[in-house]
Formats: sequence, C-alpha cells, structure tokens
Amino acid sequence: MRAIVLVVVLYSAVLVIAQNSMPDMPSVPNPSTNAATPSNAFINMLEDHSTSGTDAQPSSTPTEMFMTSHSGWMLMFHGVAFLNDVQQSGPRGTDKLFSTNWIMPMAQRKLARGTLTLRTMLSFEPATVTAEQYPELFQQGETAYGRPIVDGQHPHNFFMELAAMYDYSISEHTVLSFYGGPAGDPALGPPAFPHRASASENPVAPLSHHLQDSTHIAYDVITAGLTYRFVRLEASGFHGREPDEYRWDIDSGAIDSWSARITVNPAPNWSLQYSIGELHSPEQLAPSEDVRRMTASVIYNRPLSHGNWASMLAWGRNRSLADRNVGNGYLLESTLNFRSRNNLWTRIENADRTNELLIGENPLPSGFTERYFTRVQAYTAGYDREVGQVPRLSVAIGGQFTWYGVPNVLQPEYGAHPVGGAAFVRFRLK
Repeated sequence: MRAIVLVVVLYSAVLVIAQNSMPDMPSVPNPSTNAATPSNAFINMLEDHSTSGTDAQPSSTPTEMFMTSHSGWMLMFHGVAFLNDVQQSGPRGTDKLFSTNWIMPMAQRKLARGTLTLRTMLSFEPATVTAEQYPELFQQGETAYGRPIVDGQHPHNFFMELAAMYDYSISEHTVLSFYGGPAGDPALGPPAFPHRASASENPVAPLSHHLQDSTHIAYDVITAGLTYRFVRLEASGFHGREPDEYRWDIDSGAIDSWSARITVNPAPNWSLQYSIGELHSPEQLAPSEDVRRMTASVIYNRPLSHGNWASMLAWGRNRSLADRNVGNGYLLESTLNFRSRNNLWTRIENADRTNELLIGENPLPSGFTERYFTRVQAYTAGYDREVGQVPRLSVAIGGQFTWYGVPNVLQPEYGAHPVGGAAFVRFRLK
C-alpha cells in the first residue's frame, strides 16, 4: 500500500508542476545525438547530466524524462518506481513485497561561458523496503540492526544525491567541469545500476554492487574533470564511510577518500571507463579497514527502429589495505527494447563472496575477520511489457527469474540449486 501511495504522490507532483509548463513532450532521446558536430556529442551528453554524479553512457542512449522550461531554466524530471514481489527457494530463501524507487528533479541553465546544473535525487525506499533490506540470495553489503546484511540488499538513502555541477566551455572541444554536494556520486565505477540503460528494467541490485558501483551514494563529494572531444579525466575527494542504517539523513564526514577515472566515448554507441579509488573505513563493522577499488566497464548502445539495445560488461575489484585480501566481481547485462512496448533483459554475474555468508544473520563472533573465500554465479532473465495509455507515465508489468551456480562450500547452507523470482509493476516518468 505504501508503494502505491508513493507512486500516486510522485505522479501527482509532476502533474502539478506541469500545469504552467510547455505543451506535452514525449520521451526524448539524449539531446547530444542531435548535435551538429559529431566530435562534440560526448561533451553535449555530459552536459545533459542524465545519470547520477558525472557518470557517462554512450551518447546514443535514450533518456526517458519529462522536460519543460521556466524563466530561463530547463527543468527535467526522471523517476522510476517498482512494486515487487520476490520469492526464493532453498534453506536461505524467503519472500517479500516491497518497492524500489527514485525520483530526480533537475534544473539547468546557461551561466557565463558554461552550464549550471542543480540536481536532487530522492528515494522513498527507507519507507517502502521494510526491515532494512529486501531478499536477494548471496548478496552482501552494509548493515541492518548492527549486523552485516547477508542474503539481502539494503534500501537506498532518502537523499541519494544533492549536488551542483558547472561545465565551463574553454573552447569548442574542451570543457572544464566541477561537481560537488553533501550527497553525491564520486568518479568511481560505471554508471550506477538504478540509472544505466542496460539495467533499466531490472528491479534488483547486482551481486557485484559493492565491488563496482556502490559509491553512487557518498557524502561530501567534490569532483573536477576535464573533457577534450571524446576523452574525459576526473578526480574526486569524498567521505569514504558507507551510509549508516538511519537512511533519512545525510551522513556528513571528513573528505578522507579519493578516486580518479578516465572515460572514453570513441563513437556515439560506445562508452569505456577505468577508475581507481581508496575508500577510508567504508564498513561500519570494520572501521580500521581501508579498501582500494578498481573498476573497468564497456557500454554499448544501439538505437533500433521502435526500440533500443543497451549492454554493459563490467569488472570491479576490492582489495583490503589491512590484509591484502582481494575480491573480484564480473558482470554482463543487456536490455533489449523492441516494438516500443516490450523489454527483454539478462544479467550474468560471477562474484566473489566473503565468509560472512557462513554466519548468516547471526552476530559476528569475537575477533572475526571478513575474507573473500569463494565465488558465486548468478543468471537472470526477465521480460516486461508496457500497458495502458497514461500521460507522462510509462507503466509496465513483468517478471524475472534467477538461478545460481553454488560452490560446494556453500551448498550445505543454500542447497545445490536455489532459484529466485520476481514479479513487478514498473512506473516511469516520461
């Protein structure tokens, strides 16, 4: 019921704002694809800021949003809400009804020789995901009630992003960018899973989330970047501790962590990135442990007649600076939109897991040291179809199925062949 109320509130808010706006506009592709100078397509796409932080996707990637203008400002609204029912098998399997969701109002205008962008991203998951987590077999990361979350995914914080960006045009092909805010996304990792086209219809987080893109909610973030034609270099400073269990506030702290990223978009359908960073004391239960993270990703997007095909191959690696223990995560995901209303997707993962899985929901033993010790495979396939005709809102009904490759050491806990399924209704502003 709370999830349904949330969707109604978000939809009503957008309609109220739209009363004094321009005429209705359909879902639009990224404006950069219409750029007069192909060599500037990457720069134009970056200045659109249609993902979180300063992340990049191929410039051909379509962007579903509501757009209008008022008093010299371009106003944009992105938003997605899933109402999910998850069922899982095996000794550790469980079920739950919950909502994953976010909304992103954004305002943009020209200022001097550049573009100023103000952006807020909010999620009501602290209210629509009860008990601090939703079921996901083999998932790890963050805490609930003072214990590590095992076989579950934590909700996003209410303030996912609260940031400002300024892109200063040095020349036709060169842009200097600044980004900062109390809550934001530093230059580390590929675009976060809630915002990338290759995962747009999947309501569940990847198992490799905390090896690749978990810093998409960080605090006290500052980033500077330089873009020349199709290459961008960035560096960020931020507070390294992950969000705590109270998810309605902003967990400010010292800028004690750093990251750097290079992004290359050699053609409109391609985006590649490599990033590295050091996170100071990211885990609440292991405050003395720092982590070095490296990620690399390749994104391919192909516009189709009455559709689109978006895919990503990503790798992420965490290395403990305390004991040099290393964990890797590999991901391949792809979403095909065809005949406008249909979406078919898959996600394939191979992710290292730690010995916290053996403890389950029990308190950590005295002197416990977390270590990567085995690897799990997850295979997901899903389909949804847009239904009905609602102004400014895309509604789809669908589901997905996940099966796992379980190593021998975990089979006594999970069984040999656990599976999971999700049925959902998806709402998206357009």
